[in-house]
This record gives sequence, structure tokens and C-alpha cells, in this order.
Amino acid sequence: MSDNLKELSGEGVSIWLDDISRERLRSGNLAELVKDRHVVGVTSNPTIFAKALSKGDAYDEQVRDLAVRGVDVEEASRAITTYDIRWGCDVLRPVYDRTEGLDGRVSIEVDPRVARDTRRTIAEARALWWMVDRPNLLIKIPATEQGLPAITAALAEGISVNVTLIFSLERYGKVIDAFYAGLEKARENGHDLSKIASVASFFVSRVDTEIDKRLDKIGSDEAKALRSKAGLANARLAYALYEEKSGTDRWKALKDAGARPQRPLWASTGVKDPDLSDTLYVDELVAPGTVNTMPEATLEAEADHGQVRGDTVRGAYDDARAHMAALKDAGVDYDDVVRVLEEEGVEKFEASWKELLDTITGELESKKAGA
Repeated sequence: MSDNLKELSGEGVSIWLDDISRERLRSGNLAELVKDRHVVGVTSNPTIFAKALSKGDAYDEQVRDLAVRGVDVEEASRAITTYDIRWGCDVLRPVYDRTEGLDGRVSIEVDPRVARDTRRTIAEARALWWMVDRPNLLIKIPATEQGLPAITAALAEGISVNVTLIFSLERYGKVIDAFYAGLEKARENGHDLSKIASVASFFVSRVDTEIDKRLDKIGSDEAKALRSKAGLANARLAYALYEEKSGTDRWKALKDAGARPQRPLWASTGVKDPDLSDTLYVDELVAPGTVNTMPEATLEAEADHGQVRGDTVRGAYDDARAHMAALKDAGVDYDDVVRVLEEEGVEKFEASWKELLDTITGELESKKAGA
């Protein structure tokens, strides 16, 4: 039998799991995925934690202790989420050591309610970095306009960063510049650049969802023919921009000082449209030096019937540009699409964070009553 995930890894794609939970950690499932499914990293977000807290009894003991101590819900949320992330970092530590820090990374996101507040984002990043206290941690900071200087500030202090919620090519260019600025300041501050990691999470399926909705509204045959291709085109052009920026003197100077590249990470790779192949955003985004973070369903689909055909990105730049031009001609406003996606992304994570806090509040109250 072919090992599709091994082949994918062999093409230079790091396979990360887009999920974490206390039960997954407690049962040894994460360790099994590392061993059997070539998983070399983990990402989390508020939605994932809200889902984890709502199921099973894995958090009961910790919540009971927090209730006895009388902590408020904000402190409880940090205690619960950082516990999982710290444990995840420990599970992935052998991968981190084996890859000399390239992989074995686990991500935790700053409170999404501060996504448009630079100072609070920086403060949250520092607090989470201190609380988890693991070298293979990544702090997720949204790529909002206010998040860009926070990315630079965190990196300047030696904090490794996963930049999340990137939708537009223009914003991605600014993210790369913020990464360079952070490393330049880190070097000035005396940090070892080889110890600082960063990935840039470029969202894929949500782009198709929003653009396809607009194409369906236009309704012409020409518009319908453009469906479900924008997410790939946008991501491929992001990789082209990554390559372009990697050839600059600015990056070469940082590389000579020991810096590692900020790898493109394909996020939102679970297919939303049931008519599409469930491995579309994996098989069609194979390129060296990238990360693909997958929900478990996508991971298992790729293992079962993925089609790894070598690099599917670098030979497709011209087609990607042509597709984006055709979308513009059809009347799709790209700038408005990515603006809406960023706003919705922040709002969705805020809603999930509120759901998480509400769940924890209910758990704390029930444990107090049962004490």
C-alpha cells in the first residue's frame, strides 16, 4: 500500500493537525498520529477549544480545582487552554528535537477580542509565552492591521509566531515585512535568530466559499465556470510572493545571521463544498517548505485516497493570475472579498471565545454547587 502522507512529507510539506483536546492527549491519540500519520505539528483556535470543552469529562478534575480556588472565568480559560498546549508541546518535543526546531510546533491563539488592539495583543502574546513555557510553542496573532506591529514586537522579544487569518496577497506582503522587521529587531536585541520560528497561515477554503457565493449571484455561465478555483489560485500566488520576497537582500542578510524562513501554512483546508474532492486543498497545494494544517477528517481522507503528484504550485502561477483576472472581469471585487473574510474571521473567533467562556462559566458553577 502507498503511504500518501509519507509521500506528502517527502515533497517538503509538513503535516500539522488542526485540532487539540484533553481527551486526544489523555488517550494517546495525538502521539499515535505523530507515529502513524506523520503529524509533526498542531494548531488550535478558539473554536477547537470550545468544542473540546463541551464534550466528555476530560476537563472535570481541573475545572473542579479551579472552582474550589474561586478563580474567575478569564483565569480559568487560560489555565485550561495552556494546560492542553503545554501537554501538546511535550508530546511533540521529540519531533522538535529531531527536526532541530523546524517542526514539533504547537500553536495557541491570543484572545481574539484583542485582535484590533496592538498593545493588548502584545501583552497577551507575552503572557501566553510565559505561561506555556515551551520552546516549541507558537503564539497565533491575527494578521489585522493592528496585529502587524504586534507580530514584529513579539518576534523582537524572541517569541515564535504563527500569523493567522491571512486572506489577501497585499496583507501577506505586509506580514512578511513584519516578520523581517521583527527578526531585525531580535538580532539587535541579542537573540539567537535560529531559535525563533514563524509560519504565515494563509486561509484557503473560506476564499472559495465567499467567492463562489458571489459567482452564484452573478449567475452567468462564465461566472459558474469560475467556481471553486479561487482558493487555490490565491494560495499559489501567495507562494509566488513568498519566493519573490525570499530573493531579496533583506532576507539574505537575515538568513546569513541564522534566521529560518517564515513558512507558508495552508489553513482552512477542510473542504466546505461537498461537490469538491475532500483532499483538494492538500493535493493541489504541494510545494517545498510549506505546512498544511488539516482537520482530522481531511488528514484521514488524504491517507486513504490522496493523490500526491509532486509540486502542484510552482508550475501554476500563470493559470492562477489568469483566474484572478477572470474573476475581476466577471465582477468579483477581490478587495471586498478579503475585507469581508477578515472581518468574519475575527467575529467567528470572538463568538467561539465567548462560547468557550460561557461553557467554562457553566462548568465552574456546577462544580461549585457540587462541592
